[in-house]
Amino acid sequence: MRAGHKRVLIQAATGAGKTVLIAQMLAQAAAKGSRSWFVVHRTELLEQSVETFILSAGIHTGIIAAGFSETPLAPVQVCAVQSLARRQARFAPPDLLVFDEAHHQAAVSWAKVAASFPAAYQIGLTATPQRLDRRGLKAYFDDLLCGPSTADLICDGYLAPYTLFAPTVAGPALDGVGTVAGDYNKKALRIAMDNSTIVGDAVQYYHEHSPTARALVFMWSVESSEQIAQRFREAGIPAEHIDGETSRVERQARMARFRAGETRVICNVDLFGEGLDVPAVDAVFLCRPTQSLGLYLQQVGRGLRMSPGKTAVKIFDHAGNWTRHGLPDAARVWTLEDTPKKKKVEPTGRRCLKCHAVSRAGAEMCAVCGTPFEVKPRQVQKVSGTLAEWRAMSYTPTRADATARHEYPRGSLAYWRAEAKRRGYKPGWAYFRHRDEQLKRLGRHAEDL
Repeated sequence: MRAGHKRVLIQAATGAGKTVLIAQMLAQAAAKGSRSWFVVHRTELLEQSVETFILSAGIHTGIIAAGFSETPLAPVQVCAVQSLARRQARFAPPDLLVFDEAHHQAAVSWAKVAASFPAAYQIGLTATPQRLDRRGLKAYFDDLLCGPSTADLICDGYLAPYTLFAPTVAGPALDGVGTVAGDYNKKALRIAMDNSTIVGDAVQYYHEHSPTARALVFMWSVESSEQIAQRFREAGIPAEHIDGETSRVERQARMARFRAGETRVICNVDLFGEGLDVPAVDAVFLCRPTQSLGLYLQQVGRGLRMSPGKTAVKIFDHAGNWTRHGLPDAARVWTLEDTPKKKKVEPTGRRCLKCHAVSRAGAEMCAVCGTPFEVKPRQVQKVSGTLAEWRAMSYTPTRADATARHEYPRGSLAYWRAEAKRRGYKPGWAYFRHRDEQLKRLGRHAEDL
């Protein structure tokens, strides 16, 4: 900010303590007489933020949200973005605007609030500064500050180590599922997933590997979430379902039972992908395939927070998301710029055929059960053939050829056709050479087409 940046995005891994960090910033701003707004988009995030600001930092906090009384003179306002977009004219303008889960900044209500106060300093917080459409956030922030990586936080004891289980059976067939806004089409995904065996598999894996765990289960539809909750209950495991239509009172009651340990499993549909703070979660079931790296890391991050007595979290990736996005603590580079079209991520681990746990690439044995991995000796295949002179390598341009090249603009299709004729190449060579030149100018490659 001293360097002139008024809009700064802070990236820090899930569980790194972004809310506590910002609480100290807001407390310092309030001590100087500045007004601050902290903007969230979910009721759970709003309530958790208010609790942190009041208990951890002792900040006089008001709330701008449906169902809450307003306290206009409070120096810090915690705001539901939809309510703020409608009521902002009733409050004195802020000196500092803080946006939680700022990867949503392109949404209409968020952008409206940010654009309404250009004079205010603005801070964004997110674990994953990446939009589904792969467009950057440079239109909304001037600078990006990245905190310690997930791997660093695990090594330093701030986040829990994890064991990743990936069933050896093939995942659901998604070849016919299209993409909408950067992720799988929800309707087509529901149809494809409803024929899968994941529901039964998840209950089985819970029994086998984490029979007393407090678990979050991420499903692909309300119906599937209700179904798997019922399957858990039939297996003697206290489980409940929560979705966006669950009333606020009932949602709070169910989460209270989960935090107290009365409910062992909470099933949901993307509801707790962001901001849920229940450190006692020690198992996460990923049953919903996603093309979103951000959603994958957010869901995994629900289990990485440390709590007393917690030594590790178990992640059951029934959807095969780790093969799409890499391991949860893989090194990643974040940027405000647009990111190129995503290419398939090659798995960076080894999956045990006995216990189905995933170990690091290059491991000689399973990190969980100790089963040695089969080492296949590399063999060089011999192919019969002879070496032949390649005409292009033996071509030596003459002065007449160099003069003739000026007949057409350099790089034009006509230029390459003339060049092909002089070299004795087929006409197709000219087309592909011209295409490659055009792609280079655009900064692209043929494999992107």
